[in-house]
Amino acid sequence: MTTERTTVLVTLTGRDRPGVTSRLFADLAGHELTVEDIEQVVIRGRLVLGVLLASEGDPDLTRIHRSVRALAADLDMDAEITTGWGELPRRRGRLHVTVVGSPLLPSAVAAIAGRIAASGANIDRIDRLADRPVTCIELDVSGADPDALRAALTSEAVRQRVDVAVQRGGLHRRAMRLIVMDVDSTLVSVEVIDLLAARAGCAEQVAKITASAMRGDVDFATALRERVALLAGLDASVLDEVRREVTLAPGARTLIKTLRHLGFRCGIVSGGFSQLTNALAADLGLDYAAANTLEIAGGKLTGHLTGPVIDRAGKAAALRQFAAEAGVPLSQTVAVGDGANDLDMITTAGMGIAFNAKQAVRDAADASVSVPYLDTVLYLLGVSRDEVEADDGPVR
Repeated sequence: MTTERTTVLVTLTGRDRPGVTSRLFADLAGHELTVEDIEQVVIRGRLVLGVLLASEGDPDLTRIHRSVRALAADLDMDAEITTGWGELPRRRGRLHVTVVGSPLLPSAVAAIAGRIAASGANIDRIDRLADRPVTCIELDVSGADPDALRAALTSEAVRQRVDVAVQRGGLHRRAMRLIVMDVDSTLVSVEVIDLLAARAGCAEQVAKITASAMRGDVDFATALRERVALLAGLDASVLDEVRREVTLAPGARTLIKTLRHLGFRCGIVSGGFSQLTNALAADLGLDYAAANTLEIAGGKLTGHLTGPVIDRAGKAAALRQFAAEAGVPLSQTVAVGDGANDLDMITTAGMGIAFNAKQAVRDAADASVSVPYLDTVLYLLGVSRDEVEADDGPVR
């Protein structure tokens, strides 16, 4: 819908200091104008403040120009005033485009911006969400078809070696309330079964089966049972040794600490083993955990599992169960994983994120992260580095 109006775009540029915004609007209050849009950016102490105003009547444009320029001179700032008439376009299809690079090169920004322009969309605003250990910027885009833009930017991101996420604007991201993560090679930097296999002397055999399962070439449940069978006879005390050897992915504690501060429920679901994931969940203060359980008899692993197998379908079922227990609709859930075993969970969640994942997982996910820092997930949820560090600093 459009309306016939007189529009006035006022842009102030100059050294930032307290009171600039309040003084400008106090000045504008003396005119017959309504506020249609505001953009304000501060870069290294320099302020750019833009205000789009409109009037249904016949405003005194000469008086407005004179008043704003006098204010700008008093503030020692530059003023640009643009007047227009006719239809005032309304923004439509607001999207958030998040770009993550390590490093983020000008050529990548140019390519992404070019793709957005080629789609007929407009970049309304650009903010920096993080400058370390990755650089992340977020673009507010209007007038784009989400699916078409996502496809165009995904292919461009591969060429530019950056990560790009396209999400609906508004309150969609801030409505997220539950995050569920895979464990091996996601929350932790290792595959636990590989550590167990090394102690059982069957590392090479297990690695081959694991690689095949992660690619989706073999049924996960079958592959899991084959690998667990190779551990038969291993002393159960090895589980304590492996538990101490497991290290969290960089940024894991920061991610969980920040999300819990924001009111998220947090859970893990693993094709690995509860003898390790339960301790991990307790250490991190997680709300939910689900994993397979190794059978132990006489102080040794039997080579079998007890209870239901947590496979690809089992992970999605666990996500649904956690969401039901938390009273959170699936549309407000986030799932993070890296392998084919995570595909159902990622596509079931309101937002699926592939973390250093296989291509099939990246293709299915709403967003991908290809840097080793798990807290980069926060930027995809619109949380800035400044917000993270304001909460008692990063934990990593």
